[in-house]
Amino acid sequence: MNSFCSILYVLIVPLFSYPERERIFVENNADNEFILTINDLPILIDSTGTLTLEDVLNNQSQFTIHTQFIPKDYCVPCSYWIKVPLLVGKDLEKQWMIEFYDQTIDHITAYFPTKDGGYREDHVGDYLPFKKKPFIHKNFEWLIDADITGNQNLYFRVKSHSYADIRIALRTVNRFIYYSLNEYFLYGLFYGMIFIITLYNILIYFAIREQKYLFYTFYILSVGVYAMCVDGIAYQYLWPNWPQWNQIAYGTALFSLIFWSLLFSRRFLNTSVRAPKLDKLLTATVVIRSGVFLFALLFDHRLFEYRSIEILPLTLIFYTSIHVWLRGYKPARFFVLAYGILFLGFLIKALLYLSIIPFLILSYYSLHACFLLEMLFLTFALSDRVRILKSNRDRALKRIIRQHQENAELKDKVNKELEEKIRQRTKQLEEKNFQLAETNQKLFEQTGEINKINSMLDLDNWKLKNNIKEILQDRLINKNLTLEEFKKIFPDQLTCYRFLDKLKWGNGYQCTKCGNTKYSDGQAMFSRRCTKCGYDESITSHTVFHRIKFPLQKAFYVLYVSNSPQNQFTLDELSEMLDLRRNTIWSFKKKIEEVYNSEQGRSATVQIQNLFSTHLN
Repeated sequence: MNSFCSILYVLIVPLFSYPERERIFVENNADNEFILTINDLPILIDSTGTLTLEDVLNNQSQFTIHTQFIPKDYCVPCSYWIKVPLLVGKDLEKQWMIEFYDQTIDHITAYFPTKDGGYREDHVGDYLPFKKKPFIHKNFEWLIDADITGNQNLYFRVKSHSYADIRIALRTVNRFIYYSLNEYFLYGLFYGMIFIITLYNILIYFAIREQKYLFYTFYILSVGVYAMCVDGIAYQYLWPNWPQWNQIAYGTALFSLIFWSLLFSRRFLNTSVRAPKLDKLLTATVVIRSGVFLFALLFDHRLFEYRSIEILPLTLIFYTSIHVWLRGYKPARFFVLAYGILFLGFLIKALLYLSIIPFLILSYYSLHACFLLEMLFLTFALSDRVRILKSNRDRALKRIIRQHQENAELKDKVNKELEEKIRQRTKQLEEKNFQLAETNQKLFEQTGEINKINSMLDLDNWKLKNNIKEILQDRLINKNLTLEEFKKIFPDQLTCYRFLDKLKWGNGYQCTKCGNTKYSDGQAMFSRRCTKCGYDESITSHTVFHRIKFPLQKAFYVLYVSNSPQNQFTLDELSEMLDLRRNTIWSFKKKIEEVYNSEQGRSATVQIQNLFSTHLN
């Protein structure tokens, strides 16, 4: 009976109008699945977005099949009414359902006929929480009412802020379960491989602490999230109750993918050293792309829809990898292959969007396959880099070992030559030693004679020195030493300080503040700090030399000539002799006269004269 009805419908339907000719047969012996695109279905484009179902039912003539429709013809501000004409057979043994593939459509209003001749309305879309869907599945599905046999017209109103891929599948529930289970199984394999590769690289990062593995890990995670957004898995499992976030999650994941890809490429290819100009270009691309992302995130979400611009940074990465590879960096070969495959995947996706290539399962999932191959080849590239580094290290170790062997052979050869030369020299030295022994005996005898002569010379030198000291002492006492002779007695500042130390504290220390006799070293040279009151007394304190602004050695000489009646120099002569200002000498001499006029000063002057004499001894 069902077969007869099908034959009857096939014979009768061509006699009716356009909607009747394009019916889809839903019966027991029909195919388990029909895939319908926007080019196969009658559509009505509502440019105002105000048409209601009643308006659409009254304007059936406006439905048209656009056989030449391509994605770039899609009108974003418009609403699309899709009519699915069905011819439902009687006593169906299988339950049929209708499915929209594009899970990113913002709003779909579905209208299904009822037995009373009216229509029931259902609203779905990714602007609604995920649980609002009739089926807990990433796509949008509805069951077809099999109780309404004959002609059924299903109407769908599609409204989206971006391009909506209007492809509809009409299939049995068994076929849907089979297809969805297989699809989710493949998704499990795909995302499982991403998880394994991510875990593998993060463990390598913690082992060797190289940033490129961390960047690669973030890149793989971005690929996984991006693929989940494309497939609708992210909305189903990660944020089912956040439809607003779902609108920008796709663009955010795509930015993260490109961002970490650029950072990883710079680090892996070492472009700062191998391609400095391209490295600056990559850095600029990171900055510009980040700026565009932040602007889109904060001000204009519509910029997330311009997905084709990502082909520019991918092209730059691909070109940079080829450039570095051609310059002799071998680890870049798998990198070039990986990004070549990814570039091909994005190119196929773009060609599919422009309807240049037909829609097939292989072309639709080509980007997933390219992502997977790219991740595998990038992992090979990282492993190949390690292998090349290990090979270079092994070759370096072999060269070092070979060099050590050559050095050891050379060392043995040199040692043998040295041993032979040592034997020859030893023989010569034995002969020389015998000669030296004879010579030493002679020298020993001569040494005794020389020692006697030296003893006599030492005695003469001692007498001569004593005579010189006596002469100098006499001259000092008689106060007729010249400046050069005086400098021999006080050659430097340190000698003068020692002289003052002997003059001031030769008979013992006594604090001028408290009379304490115990002290420790003070801060300045030759100064003494009282252990009782802490007074720090310098070597020149309470002397005529206190706070003078010129060398102490010159002050000594001025004091000396001031007390020597035989050395009466004028101030100008002393100024020229000592290289001091005339006023400075005059002030110091006046200070000496003031001290000398006191009894304490006269006794101190006598004491200084005695110490000058003692200093010579």
